[in-house]
Amino acid sequence: MGLELNFNEAIKSLRSSRLVTLTLVWSWIIGPALAYSITKILPLSEPHAIGLLIIGLAPTAPLLPMLIRRARADMDVAAAMMPLAVVGTVVLMPLLMPVLIPGASVSSFTLARQLSLTVLLPLVAGVVVNVYASQVAVKIFPYFKKLAGLSTLALLGFTVVMYGEEFLNALGSFAIAAQVLWILVIGLVSYAFGFGMRQAQRSTLSLGVCSRNGGITLIAFTTLPAQDPNVLVMLLLGIPVPVIVWLLLARFFASRAVKIAEGGVA
Repeated sequence: MGLELNFNEAIKSLRSSRLVTLTLVWSWIIGPALAYSITKILPLSEPHAIGLLIIGLAPTAPLLPMLIRRARADMDVAAAMMPLAVVGTVVLMPLLMPVLIPGASVSSFTLARQLSLTVLLPLVAGVVVNVYASQVAVKIFPYFKKLAGLSTLALLGFTVVMYGEEFLNALGSFAIAAQVLWILVIGLVSYAFGFGMRQAQRSTLSLGVCSRNGGITLIAFTTLPAQDPNVLVMLLLGIPVPVIVWLLLARFFASRAVKIAEGGVA
């Protein structure tokens, strides 16, 4: 993301009170509230319900740039959302998790370290190269783009191979349905209510708030007082299953972008 973003436009997006407000509201008020509501509507087991609540507290996947490209969305807005997601997770997850899951707690320092290593440092490194050595950024970007795609496929493959049996055991439950329902509702509703944002910006907002950071959910799992393996299965399902839904949403948003480019409506 850092290698391809327009730094000035990203800063401009970050200064947008509308973007900041919508990101925080969708990610930290509506998102967790929707997860909580689904646990009350669907007959989820308690471990699966806890897993969904944790998933609802970890917005914005590291593979967001890939989704943004596929959706023909606004990469500069995505670059502005990533730091918001990092700060929001570090500050708000430790506060909200004990409220939604009694007895649970998570360290802000642990979250900050994980997010800095997996999100902030790579983003900053890419920005520095792009700003101070733009020709180098242009040359190396295709290789990093391909590496990102291959690593995502490898992650999905290893997850399915290592935990395939656990996934099969969850098929008879509402675990997958709950995750898909959560993603579709938060993704499509946040896209529909962009409050004056352009289509490409709404696509970015939607993908940012409906995608999840699987690494952070696993860190949160380690802080639970009783680490039920079925909670872990729910969180692991949050890696391969949502990716499929995110890609479908990105394809839908890309079709909207094409229609607009051809003179249609948003």
